[in-house]
Amino acid sequence: MSRSLKKGPYVDVNLMEKVAKLSADDRTVIKTWARESQISPEMVGRTIAVHNGKMHIPVFISENMVGHRLGEFSPTRKFKKHGGKKAAEAKGGK
Repeated sequence: MSRSLKKGPYVDVNLMEKVAKLSADDRTVIKTWARESQISPEMVGRTIAVHNGKMHIPVFISENMVGHRLGEFSPTRKFKKHGGKKAAEAKGGK
């Protein structure tokens, strides 16, 4: 279910304060745990380190990302590979 238009997008207050404090030419990486926060136009051009449960993943914000959630760009699981016949043959199985 999407968020009500009356309420507007959810952006973490503490994160927006940190973004507002930085000057236009400052390239400081902002650490955040607010994965559910939406990306606003004020964040474009900034690098935000989003926590994935283990570490902070640096994400450079571009214009195409506006409206998406920060958590979408910081995967929480590491893909190893699919199994199957070729994987079994490579291991030396049947």
